[in-house]
Amino acid sequence: MFPFLITALIQIFQKDNKMAREAYPYILFFGLFLILFSALGMYLAAGLLFLLILFITYFFRDPERTVPSENNVVVAPADGRVTKVERLDGASSDSPHLISIFLSPLDVHINRAPIAGRISQVNHVKGRFVSATRADASLVNEQNVITIEDGSVKVVIKQIAGLVARRCVLWKREGEQVALGERLGLIKFSSRTDIILPTEFTPLVKTGDRVQGGVTIIGRKKR
Repeated sequence: MFPFLITALIQIFQKDNKMAREAYPYILFFGLFLILFSALGMYLAAGLLFLLILFITYFFRDPERTVPSENNVVVAPADGRVTKVERLDGASSDSPHLISIFLSPLDVHINRAPIAGRISQVNHVKGRFVSATRADASLVNEQNVITIEDGSVKVVIKQIAGLVARRCVLWKREGEQVALGERLGLIKFSSRTDIILPTEFTPLVKTGDRVQGGVTIIGRKKR
């Protein structure tokens, strides 16, 4: 716990770090109880609330990112660990690749645009809240399905809720233009982000790799 607190404090107060606005209602709510418990002399409860507020501040951090300057690349739409890299249709060599990224509660939960282009379609799919690590989570869980197009290139990403995550937040709308690595939204608490890599791109990550949203190149266009 102590190393986490030190890391959290360092990252929270870094000059290039911001905090997503979704954090403010939580901080206000728990902050009021923190003041109340402190005034009543309930210092243990107040201390626990302070740690909770610290975690919320850490969880909703929104650091600046240096986006690659290369052309014809796809960047990771989220921070986390790659849990799956496989073809959608395993029997076909022309099938797009599915890349799944699991976000733990300690990862940055901001989702970013994997390519520059226009958001051509947004679908919100109601569903369950099973563990995001389950193979069928992308099929049965609550999610936002976002399609971004740039000419003939079409990339689909999914914000997938998990066992703890109960809301996928999308800040962009259908029809908007986005830049490579631009912020799209966030998923509250542990969750998963899937991306469907078009056939004209070669995947550059494997299961177990850690990626950084808007920074790590996960696919490069074939020559």
